[in-house]
Amino acid sequence: MASGTRRDEQVRATRKALLDAAERLFAEYGVYAIANRQISEAAGQGNNTAVTYHFGTKADLVRALVRTHAEQIETIRTGMLAGIGDSSELRDWVDCSVRPVTRHLEELGRPSWYARFIAQVTADPALYAIAEEEFYAASPSLTRLEEGLTRCVPELPERVRAERALMTMHLIVQMSVDRERALADTTHTPRATWQDAATGLVDALVALWRAPVTRQP
Repeated sequence: MASGTRRDEQVRATRKALLDAAERLFAEYGVYAIANRQISEAAGQGNNTAVTYHFGTKADLVRALVRTHAEQIETIRTGMLAGIGDSSELRDWVDCSVRPVTRHLEELGRPSWYARFIAQVTADPALYAIAEEEFYAASPSLTRLEEGLTRCVPELPERVRAERALMTMHLIVQMSVDRERALADTTHTPRATWQDAATGLVDALVALWRAPVTRQP
């Protein structure tokens, strides 16, 4: 039993080392620029087939990375949604879009690579589809979040709501990337903390959701 427990711990440690190395390399160089051998070396694994053994294909590795973070973000979001109940305030729902991500990034410490990794993934259509599937599988609260946002802007046509939801996602990712990179490089950031950065982003996104719609002739 003890040997089995030690084996399980070794497997978990190896998987974590591979995930950490892959996330950093993917964030810095792009998913397709990195070979499994490079990930194994960066993780301190002598076996060049370690990634394939533990995860399978590169797409499976991306899935595992996305799922790991999505589950942690989901825990934060679920707590926030419980706190706002059936609020009719748009800002409450935008908060629940932004702050689970920024709080997660803050909890990761410095440097972190998650925002830059997700930016690489969402820039590729095939990887984006994988990430979207994993996020919704690991994040049942996203459906409630979307419903809450919709109730706060009933005047918006469906196509405009979908468009602004996409804008929201891109702004959250890109602003997180900019701050994460600045923190890693120890360069200036417009806001002192992740909490302050989230407040600025929420201000902008509330305005985006309330922006008028130009009617097409």
